[in-house]
Amino acid sequence: MKSLFKKLAAVSLLLSTLLLGNVAAAQNQDGFTSLIDGVSLSGWNIIGNANWQIGNGMIASDKGNGFLVSNSKYKNFIIRAEFWAESNTNSGIFIRCQNPSLVTAGNAYEVNIWDTRPGQEYSTGAIVDVAKVNPIHKAGGRWNTMEIIANGTHFKVTMNGVTTVGDGEDSKFSDGLIALQSAGGTIKFRKLEIKPI
Repeated sequence: MKSLFKKLAAVSLLLSTLLLGNVAAAQNQDGFTSLIDGVSLSGWNIIGNANWQIGNGMIASDKGNGFLVSNSKYKNFIIRAEFWAESNTNSGIFIRCQNPSLVTAGNAYEVNIWDTRPGQEYSTGAIVDVAKVNPIHKAGGRWNTMEIIANGTHFKVTMNGVTTVGDGEDSKFSDGLIALQSAGGTIKFRKLEIKPI
């Protein structure tokens, strides 16, 4: 019986080592840490009435108006995201949010996802009221990649490999929370990861 327990303990230790090794590798790959896991909303708070759903490795919303707000603050970083939006979806990734209970483009930086926004200069790929999009980029009806760099007062946004904001600059907010918006139409996120710089 003792030898059976020893064998089970050895197998358990081996499995733990392998599993922990894989987790560490996933978390350290390219220095990025995943902020969503598609299984739970751990690490996020919900504000508003958007109907956030979890499953199939993603988070999504298609009704209501609200945000998922991170529990943690971030200063200088690179965000990599993969999202799907309809052509009329109104969404965005808000960075350096100052108020966990009220997120607006006035107390955060809104990296917009809204193809049909009135005032196309701040449509998908722009930072609202900070850096205009150039070229105008349409995201509707497909999966897209977005990379956001916030380094001090400098910002850069890339959509599907094309730089949409190359020289954004603003000094209002030096750090803050991250928020995902649902304000109309379907939005799905299957990747959201961050690396400090």
